[in-house]
Formats: sequence, C-alpha cells, structure tokens
Amino acid sequence: QVQLVESGGGLVQAGGSLRLTCAASGRSFSNYFMGWSRQAVGKEREFVASINWNGDWTYYADSVEGRFTLSRDNAKNTMFLEMSSLKPEDTAVYYCGLSPHATIKLAEFASWGQGTQVTVSS
Repeated sequence: QVQLVESGGGLVQAGGSLRLTCAASGRSFSNYFMGWSRQAVGKEREFVASINWNGDWTYYADSVEGRFTLSRDNAKNTMFLEMSSLKPEDTAVYYCGLSPHATIKLAEFASWGQGTQVTVSS
C-alpha cells in the first residue's frame, strides 16, 4: 500500500504562488496516475489536476487551468503542484491521491493523503 503525505501549504496573498509536494512511501508509485483534489469549508471536494505515470499527460480543472502546473519525479516518489496567480477562492485543503487509470472522478482514486491547508488572503 502506498502512503501519501502532502506538504507546502500555507498562507499567501492573492496573486502569489505556492508549491505543494506529495511524497509517496511504502511502494513505488511510478505505475500510477496521480492527482490533486481540494475541499473548501462548506463545499464538496473537487478535482484539481491529474498526471499520468511518466508526466507527459496532465489534465486540469477549468478553474485552475493556466495557473497550476503538475509534475512528478518518479525516482524520488514525489509529485509537485505549482500554484501561481492564486485567488481567495483557491483557499482549501489540498489532497494528493493516486489512481490506477486516468480519471477526474474522485471515487476512482485508490488512496488519498491527509491534506495540506492553502489559504489565500485578499
């Protein structure tokens, strides 16, 4: 079983940037698709982005397209979410997850981390 741990969250002003990291342990995650979701207070969790096993395919939610960039380093079992031009509406707990195939359906992800808080002030 793969354990996922997110880090890099914090408080940032609108227009700023943050880099989230997802570290996997327990077994190699190189055969899995990886992705991020987020959940704001009082809202349902939503899909953010996904990346395939070797990083040459990515997919982003419309709300983050052009502002967020997903990448991974399989040698280090690590995935990164570069977030720029952050907006107050990006405030949420961000979760990394892994899935056996390309999907934007959160129920099809096999495992999730505990999350990291991102707060964007106006």
